[in-house]
Amino acid sequence: MAESSQNDITKSNPAASGEYDKKCIFCKIVNKEMGTELLHCDEEISCFKDIRPAAPHHYLVVPNKHVGNCKSLTKEKGHVGQLKHSGNIFGGILIFRSKVDTFTYVICRFGFHWPPFCSVTHLHLHVLAPVSQMGYMSRLIYKLNSYWFITADQLIEMLNSKEETN
Repeated sequence: MAESSQNDITKSNPAASGEYDKKCIFCKIVNKEMGTELLHCDEEISCFKDIRPAAPHHYLVVPNKHVGNCKSLTKEKGHVGQLKHSGNIFGGILIFRSKVDTFTYVICRFGFHWPPFCSVTHLHLHVLAPVSQMGYMSRLIYKLNSYWFITADQLIEMLNSKEETN
């Protein structure tokens, strides 16, 4: 899966297009400067393992072009479609890697940290499973319905409602 799709990233090189932050660790990973194994990459997004896993399966899905954080997203820039695409990718990766066949918030945890609670200022979707094997602190850090962690569905809903009120 990763080998054939790794070649796709070279078609859309963020560094060449000016949508690359040379100080950003995730930009470097996507641009293959860090030696990190990419589990998936296409023209829009890449996925790799988290270096400090909070669960046996903890992956990060990031846009290939540098996007700061959740607050910098807008519906008009096509971010809703990209979020939905990210969701489809993490679903496939989680099924393949962890043998999870049902996606519920009881079994899997996936979402974003809300600023200022972001450790890296490059939008990244956390994908964690199984929740039952997460420690107390991890469950707190990736807590649903908290001020610091929101699901992709919540973020999409926020973007859609934000555009409707403007």
